[in-house]
Amino acid sequence: MSITYNPENDIPDLSGKVIVITGGTAGVGKEAIKQLIKHNPAHIYFTGRNVQAANSLIDEIKATTNNGNCITFVACDQTSLHSVRDAAQVLLAKSGNLIDVLICNAGVMAVQPALSKDGYEIQFAINHLAHAMLVKLCLPALQNARAKSGGGSGHGRIVITSSLAFREAPKKTGIDFEGLKETQGGVSGPAMLAKYTLYSQSKLANVLHGSELARRYPELTVASVHPGVIMSTELMDHMNCVDRFVVKMAVRNFLHVGLQEGSYNTLWAATTTRIAKTGEDDAGFLKSGGIYHPVGTPIPHTPLSGDEALAKKLWEWTEKELEGYLK
Repeated sequence: MSITYNPENDIPDLSGKVIVITGGTAGVGKEAIKQLIKHNPAHIYFTGRNVQAANSLIDEIKATTNNGNCITFVACDQTSLHSVRDAAQVLLAKSGNLIDVLICNAGVMAVQPALSKDGYEIQFAINHLAHAMLVKLCLPALQNARAKSGGGSGHGRIVITSSLAFREAPKKTGIDFEGLKETQGGVSGPAMLAKYTLYSQSKLANVLHGSELARRYPELTVASVHPGVIMSTELMDHMNCVDRFVVKMAVRNFLHVGLQEGSYNTLWAATTTRIAKTGEDDAGFLKSGGIYHPVGTPIPHTPLSGDEALAKKLWEWTEKELEGYLK
């Protein structure tokens, strides 16, 4: 059962907090920024590729709030791990190596099969690898913020935008590690159908990565969130009428929300002060390593998403792949 949520009233005062959000120039990321900025954060840094859209958002915030000097755009292309590395260096320098909340929001869905600039299946590269790189580089800043606060749960928090689609990842393997440098990611069949499986695979990776982060860094708070089904989001701008029909049929029984409501689960996970105690799994309470349906409702793990051995394998594969881009 979801909780009633109103960001105007339910987001606490964010004074002193530094927030980083990827994919902030449009969609859920943009909506989240517009809500967060109202609650007096020390600073919000947001990433993306569209400089014009970023400037428009900053102008809008300056025109509608008194916090126009508390937001900064950092260019980042998540198809390039070197670009992610460079963006992370800028973020760390500008934030003074203190980040309270990192929201891994950017992503693509069911795009045409392709490889990233680094040679990885495009959806896995953008949705998982790029964020894994950013998290890895920002971990010391998140730990610093947590320590500086005296261990406060509102500091040192990571929110990862996943999707209920993680439940549709390949049933046998979950993630086809052997195929992650192929355009179809090792998924057989027509490209029109494979791209949906590849999306699900990348969303499973998000959940597994979040769970493993929570295990390896218990001093931090990590959550994966499903925003709800948002048919108006820019995630679908590239789709033709056939693709849109396929998606519409696939999600016809799921919770549909508008763009603004689509940001609520992210906002809740990023700012709630209601932290679950060990063993608790109640709606409205955030548990590190958990997955949440809008708003604040725990999602049960599938055999694959709860597979600690698979999460460990993904972690080790990811660490090895990122090594060459950290220099």
